[in-house]
Amino acid sequence: MQIDGSLKKLPRDIRIFLAIFVVVLSIGFYTGLLFVVNTDSFSPMGVEENYLGNEALEEAAVMKFKKSPREMLNIIHTHVLSMSLIFFLLGILVWATTLPRRWKQFLSIEPFLSVILTFGGIYVMWLGWYGFKYVVILSGLAMTLTYVIASGLVLFQLLGKHTRSQPG
Repeated sequence: MQIDGSLKKLPRDIRIFLAIFVVVLSIGFYTGLLFVVNTDSFSPMGVEENYLGNEALEEAAVMKFKKSPREMLNIIHTHVLSMSLIFFLLGILVWATTLPRRWKQFLSIEPFLSVILTFGGIYVMWLGWYGFKYVVILSGLAMTLTYVIASGLVLFQLLGKHTRSQPG
């Protein structure tokens, strides 16, 4: 089955449907990023405080407590499952673009590595390996950049010039 470049060949209604899906998916993704920004998790100290607490600090603006094992498992479980589905669906759309094969491989595989590194890193940091906060930040940044590039390219191909598919 040949899916390379098939996004541009889809009927207009299906392209609009897929574009709306990517837009709504992006709203959800970027809302999650706003949550991260609002919990100060963009800095190494913020990542650490978010999962390990800051009750030892005397001048904390917002008191945070170490997450329980149950909370950690819930955070990791829900994020790994939902983000793997997000990147699976987006990856299928990436493979249907006209991008070169290497780009498709990178944009469809890298997010899965970043999901494992980000949420695995959070768990390992929570266990006491505090240096993993840097792994969390770098892999989260890579995951976000990959999402932005992949979703943008998919939308560009869905909404840009297209070729009409010929009846079979």
